[in-house]
Amino acid sequence: MDQPISSELQSLIDVQENPFVLIDVNYQIVAANRAYCANYGVDREKVVGRHCYEISHLSSVPCHQNGEDCPHQEVFRTGQMHEVIHTHFDSHNRPEHVRIKGHPITGKGNKRYLGEAVFPIAGLDELICKDMQMIGNSPAFLACLDHLTRAAESEAAILLLGESGVGKELAAQYIHNRSVRRTQPLIVLNCASIAVDMFEDELFGHERGAFTGCVGRKPGLFELADKGILFLDEIGDMPLFMQAKLLRVLESGEYRRIGGTETLRADVRLVSATNIDLLKKVQTGEFRQDLYYRIAGIDLRLPALRERSSDIPSLAQAIVKRISRADMPQCKFTDEALEKLQAYAFPGNIRELKNILLKAVSESNNGIISAANIHLSSNRLEKSAADSQHEIPVDVIREANADKSANASIAELEAEHIAKLLLSYNGHRRHVADTLGISERTLYRKLKRYNLAN
Repeated sequence: MDQPISSELQSLIDVQENPFVLIDVNYQIVAANRAYCANYGVDREKVVGRHCYEISHLSSVPCHQNGEDCPHQEVFRTGQMHEVIHTHFDSHNRPEHVRIKGHPITGKGNKRYLGEAVFPIAGLDELICKDMQMIGNSPAFLACLDHLTRAAESEAAILLLGESGVGKELAAQYIHNRSVRRTQPLIVLNCASIAVDMFEDELFGHERGAFTGCVGRKPGLFELADKGILFLDEIGDMPLFMQAKLLRVLESGEYRRIGGTETLRADVRLVSATNIDLLKKVQTGEFRQDLYYRIAGIDLRLPALRERSSDIPSLAQAIVKRISRADMPQCKFTDEALEKLQAYAFPGNIRELKNILLKAVSESNNGIISAANIHLSSNRLEKSAADSQHEIPVDVIREANADKSANASIAELEAEHIAKLLLSYNGHRRHVADTLGISERTLYRKLKRYNLAN
């Protein structure tokens, strides 16, 4: 190993507030600052001379051999700064998600080193939002978590993008918990579940006598969210007339209750979410362009479950633990069961995974979940990424038309498809809407059109 570094260089390293470590070409630590030693619970004398991956990863091999993007490899290969997102283990062996910036450093005799600065993103406790937890170690999940953490630190409006079931409300809770408004309210409204004529009342409230049957004053969600965060889920389902009113209050911070004359003010940070392409709705005139740019100060896309399939085993274990009764044995998966889950595309994402596991737990024998207990949707009824713009997969329509001598219409096929989904989900409309990739309001219109509402 190299000779001990000078006291001057050690002093410069100790100035760094974040954990910082100096590593040689053989992955050996030649210097570490106080913050690094405190974070990983090891005295400096016991850090120097050990391999970096032993300390932070509790591993016997370099991180690139475990499939991770290795800053050591890249910095020594390119001579350029390299930034990655990793999962480290703290002094209590708990996982901690961190952002690492690796810098090339030249010492005496032109010796090259890696200077590695560690910036914590979130520990295990910080990923728990109410009774749920954000779980994952895949590159897609860690990159998304890093973006959420950075966005939470600002005061800009945030637009969360992603397919139905990826956990947008959980992401909004994480943003709230990491923001300066964490001690103030987080108020949630699902725009797809509100009747058109109730939007204004929900957001701004009303005064006594504002309409027939109104016997008292009601505060709106903007009033309840003052100094905190208002989360508007499925904002693409907000009607145009309400979009104009929302834009006005976002620009001025002022509003009035229905039937009121007093101008009220609210200091609210807006977080919105959608599973549709809002810019397409802007082009068709269904969504205001000025409102879009107001709510999308920062836009963040949450990855689909199929984009982070390596997280499925840990997600499945956590979900099963949560849904199992206290008097039941702790369920375990066979390798074949986990392989079956990881090979599936999950068009319904985490919400679909939970539904599959609910049935698997009920069928499991002696706490063992086998591949036979994992019931996946028929491929003919799944929505792949390529089919996502169709409410019924194209191949289903094509095959059905070929099979039916009467050449059934698209409407008939859609009605039959929705009826089968209703039967499959025991009439649960939200699950049917999620599978179709449409809002509950759109589904309700289709149910009425096809006489399936009752």
